[in-house]
Amino acid sequence: MKKIFLTLLALTLVSCNIDRSPYNSKESDEILTDPAGLQTITLGNYALLKGDADGGGFFNNLYRIGEYGGDNIDISGTTTDQFFYYYNYRSIKNNGRSNTVWNAGYKAIIGCNRVISKISEGKDAPTNQLIGENYFLRAYVYFSLVNVFGKPYNQGAGNPGVPLKTSDDVNDLPPRATVGQIYDQIINDLKKAEQLMTIDKNNIYASKESAQALLSRVYLYMENNDKAIEYAEKVINSGKYQLLSNAELPSYATKTPETNKETIFAFKYNRDGDYNNGWYTIGSMYANIQNVGWGEMYASSSYLDLINQNPQDARLKFISPKYSSPSTPVAYWVQQGTNSTGGITYNYIFQKTFQQGGNTYFTMNNVNYQVLSEVSPSKTNYYFINSNNAKVYINLDNDLDKRNGYPKFYILKCSLQEGIPQLWSPVILRLAEMYLNRAEAYAKQGNSAAALADVNIIRTRAGIPTYSSVPTGQTILDVVLQERRIEMAFEAHRKYDVFRNKLTLDRNYPGTHLNGNNPFYTVPYTSNRIIEYIPEQQIQIQPNLIQNPD
Repeated sequence: MKKIFLTLLALTLVSCNIDRSPYNSKESDEILTDPAGLQTITLGNYALLKGDADGGGFFNNLYRIGEYGGDNIDISGTTTDQFFYYYNYRSIKNNGRSNTVWNAGYKAIIGCNRVISKISEGKDAPTNQLIGENYFLRAYVYFSLVNVFGKPYNQGAGNPGVPLKTSDDVNDLPPRATVGQIYDQIINDLKKAEQLMTIDKNNIYASKESAQALLSRVYLYMENNDKAIEYAEKVINSGKYQLLSNAELPSYATKTPETNKETIFAFKYNRDGDYNNGWYTIGSMYANIQNVGWGEMYASSSYLDLINQNPQDARLKFISPKYSSPSTPVAYWVQQGTNSTGGITYNYIFQKTFQQGGNTYFTMNNVNYQVLSEVSPSKTNYYFINSNNAKVYINLDNDLDKRNGYPKFYILKCSLQEGIPQLWSPVILRLAEMYLNRAEAYAKQGNSAAALADVNIIRTRAGIPTYSSVPTGQTILDVVLQERRIEMAFEAHRKYDVFRNKLTLDRNYPGTHLNGNNPFYTVPYTSNRIIEYIPEQQIQIQPNLIQNPD
């Protein structure tokens, strides 16, 4: 069994890109003849999705598509790494990272299909549990793939999705099914998983509640609001999960999944076997910690403006400004300008401040500007009056280290598990999302009071003022999506949340996404670039795949 297990893992994790099979079929059939073998195959499917120690594999690349394509980060330079195309919306058809998502995803699907097709239900609860886990994993992969390569459900269930493969025959190469057909399969799989999984295992394995939680998200994406509420409530009312306290929240990423009472499902990463040297993990791009990590992507000014509306917000502790030494008081802000070709630019401006007569000033272009202040309900805002007699809001702080002019607002939400600099176990589902799913569904039903009640649960935990009514100038959906953006930031949701709600992604802030000709300052939900091309490598293997439009 040890020999077979090692063979399985080797084939699982290092297969070449055109290999469509996750396992040697003969050996995996032998493994499935006993309960330990069924567990081995199932663990292999988890391993395929988790990825390898060097930051490759399914989830690592799936994450980059969802998060880098949003508005929560800026990248401080250019790179030859193909994840840059997710960030600047210049998709290419031979993106190796997209191919990894596709290839690893379908290997896992075949592995799940093998269990589902070869093992009979009803033998005993442990067997049913493992079959249910494979149904869950298959649904998770299909949901991930259809969001990357297919348009949002509400743009047309008849749009091309991804191939729907339910056999374990590697020579079975179906064409692309519709988005609607894929969603139907996802729902059927998750309901089957919900039925079969009855054993309480810890949250690094699928469970009845993880199936219910993912169903809540799936129904929300479909705008089936009644069902999104129903399944969110099943998880909330299960009593198995609790929101971390205000004090615990900033240390979310430092906990192992099994010790985190808010996490519903996570992929477990260990220092031994999953970490390597820490330089190619997700968190390594967001911060340099204890001299580990590139630290080249930072919280965007757009995100910072939003979360800084409440300086006491516990979630601000996920952002770690990298201050310069020695400490130098500065005023800073983002300034809009134009470049030599007439294009719009956004740049951070930093100016040293000084005190004179009890007031704060800075000097710019040989003119002294006084820093003025005004009190809002949640904070004191600072501003100055510029040469055009316009009010410019600024931040007062100490100077920050910069890379290519971009201040280093490190992100810590994907680092420091067990105190290890760039170790992190990706959180796939957690309780806070269930409240936000329910809030969004209520908002779309016009039930503002119920939506605000759920939003206020999240705000109370964050330690910020709650809403008694919908703020002037906003809709209840605006309020929910804003809170969702803050709470779920850096968890690879934002891109999908924008486009599935038929909104325009606003990227009018500093970052190298604005470099080059005709950059995307905004990305409308109708753009063909909100989804990735089908990997060219896969079309070469399978010519019946129809490419997404340019």
